[in-house]
Amino acid sequence: MKKISILVDISHPAHVHFFLPSVMIWREEGHRVLITSRDKDITLQLLENLGLEHTCLSRARRRALGLLLEMVEHETRLLGVVRKFRPDVMLEIGGTFIVHAGKLARIPTIVFTDTENARLANRITFPFAGCVCTPKCFQGSAGSRHVIYDGYHELAYLHPNRFQPDPAVPASAGLVPGGYIVIRFVGWTAGHDIGVKGLSPEAKLKLVRTLMRSGRVIISSESSLPKELEACRMTMSPERVHHLLAFARLYVGESATMASESAVLGIPAIFISPEGRGYTDEEEECYGMVFNFRVPQVDMAIQRAQELLNRPNLGAEWQEKRRALLRDKIDVTAWMTRFVLDFVKQRRKRDH
Repeated sequence: MKKISILVDISHPAHVHFFLPSVMIWREEGHRVLITSRDKDITLQLLENLGLEHTCLSRARRRALGLLLEMVEHETRLLGVVRKFRPDVMLEIGGTFIVHAGKLARIPTIVFTDTENARLANRITFPFAGCVCTPKCFQGSAGSRHVIYDGYHELAYLHPNRFQPDPAVPASAGLVPGGYIVIRFVGWTAGHDIGVKGLSPEAKLKLVRTLMRSGRVIISSESSLPKELEACRMTMSPERVHHLLAFARLYVGESATMASESAVLGIPAIFISPEGRGYTDEEEECYGMVFNFRVPQVDMAIQRAQELLNRPNLGAEWQEKRRALLRDKIDVTAWMTRFVLDFVKQRRKRDH
């Protein structure tokens, strides 16, 4: 196939992990890949730690007006980059930044998403996309150009074909495999989080204090923590966090992504959020690997965590569940890498 040019827009730390394996494959095959980025949380740090050159187009802002201003800034700068690079296709998770620029520059776009509750973003994105790719478990339709695959975003980078956990990583932090609990608190600053609130400081304290009775607690948090919890904050480089998660005894937190990462790694996960996700629902209903709770149910979540921590052979049980999940699901990177190339090939045939 004739070599192609691909623009990948990265707007969140998790998106770095999602695209990285495919970017490496495309480049190895001789295709040109340009990365644009957004300064949100640890996104830029991750890109730099992984040695990925990128052009930052905007800084994440808060509230509706801030996000609107950022969208105008990001898309205006993206148009300038597109006119110089002239990609054959643009890719993004969520897709809001690329689809409007793509329409103006007449560049086809592929949007990847697994987030049903990004309702406003989806409404202003899906109609302009060349196609929208979602996991089979996505709850809803993305219109006539909706492409479905049987996997999870997290299987793009944590499928065993892509990732092998290294026990030396937790050991370097003085952690014993199976001897610690990972907790994640999010900042609630994403576009789909406007008006949404997570756990209160009091609930966070209660959760952590209870779990500390069962083992060491490591906290990953986008926001400030109550003073007495700061000593538990994770200090590890962000690109190594999956090696840490892979040897945890349990994950509890507000991040759906991290709950799903835990599931595909074979780690029990408790997801506490104001709103659910299609993929964590499926990981509970079909595989019994994630337990979903709403914020007012935090006491029930704590009780379930205690039950799991007291369960004999917990690790072996979840590894068996992981094997069942992996038998059902695809290697998302293998699928996505080929899908993007085929998409461009078909567009070229149609245009000529």
